Amino acid sequence: GIVITIKQKLPDNFQTAEFLLEKGYVDKVVHRKDMKSTLSTIIKIHVN
Repeated sequence: GIVITIKQKLPDNFQTAEFLLEKGYVDKVVHRKDMKSTLSTIIKIHVN
């Protein structure tokens, strides 16, 4: 895998949502139960 290719140990949280948020690759981490309302809010912001 990646460790063999880059010959380095990866952080324990590598490729988790929180890691990606911390590094700026995603804007928000949302719990599954809140996804519908969050997505609705984001769409409303962009439509108006």
